[in-house]
Parts: sequence; structure tokens; C-alpha cells
Amino acid sequence: MWTVTQLARACGLSRSTVLYYESIGLLKAPKRTGSNYRRYTAGDAARLREICMYRDAGLKLADIAAVLSRKEGEAAAVPRRRLAELDVEISRLRAHQGAILKLLQVKPKGIEDMISKEKFVSVMKAAGFSEQDMHRWHAEFEKLAPAEHQEFLEFLGIGKEEIEKIRAWSRAGGRG
Repeated sequence: MWTVTQLARACGLSRSTVLYYESIGLLKAPKRTGSNYRRYTAGDAARLREICMYRDAGLKLADIAAVLSRKEGEAAAVPRRRLAELDVEISRLRAHQGAILKLLQVKPKGIEDMISKEKFVSVMKAAGFSEQDMHRWHAEFEKLAPAEHQEFLEFLGIGKEEIEKIRAWSRAGGRG
């Protein structure tokens, strides 16, 4: 048996939320003790967790009530409808994003704008790579995927001559 506060804490909710769910009929009114305290059962806790699961999925309380009152086979219609609504909402938000970018005359920041040779080297060093480790990394990259290694170096914005040098010492096993 659980008190309203214990039940609320177990589900990560406030006490008032549990009482509200009870007042609108999502949770059944629990039995009361002799001193008129609410006493919730494990079944009540399971139902509240199910309500929380649907809330976390973005369902409205009225939709949750509908799902909980339907037969198992029919209950899936409500989440499917919500999924379709989310698809429409996401499309609308992407259109808004594009319109705002157009207004600002700014292109969306791509990954190529986010990394450079200097940033990559600093990340590798911060991860504990020494110069020798980075040379071995390049040598393995060159050995296993030479075309992709070339693309990666270009992606970092490294000049043609420097790329040729990196790839040459990479082919030599990181020496030279």
C-alpha cells in the first residue's frame, strides 16, 4: 500500500498531479484508511506508470483516458494518430526554420563549418592522443581506407600540398 506522496515520488510526479489524475478519473479513487488517508495499491502504481508513459509520449490527458478505456487492439489508434500529428508539426516547424533562415539570409550550419584541422587535433590531444598516436591513426586510416582518408583531410580544410605530405608519411607507416 502506498500513500499519495509515496506514489507520486515513485512515478516522479508531484502529489498534486496524482490528485488531479484522480479527480479527472484517470486514476480510480483509492480506498481510505480509518483516518481517511488514501491508500494506493500496486495496481494503482502500475496504472499511474502507464499514464506517465503515455504523457512522456506526448499524448493529451483526454487521449490517455481514451487509450486506457479501450480494448487492447483498439488502443493503438490513439498513439498512431498522435504520431501523424507529430509528423505534421515537425514538417511545419522545418518550414518555419527554413523561412527564418531565408529571412536572415543565413545558410544552416553544416558539419563542415564546425570542424577544422586545428579543432580536430585539439580534440585528439584532449582525448589523450600523442603526436605518435595521431600518426599511427593516420597510417591505419590510409591503409584501410585511402580514398576516405583523402576526403577526410579535405573535409578538415587542409591544403593539397599538406594532404600529399600527410598521406605520404601515412603510407610509410607514420614515419618521415
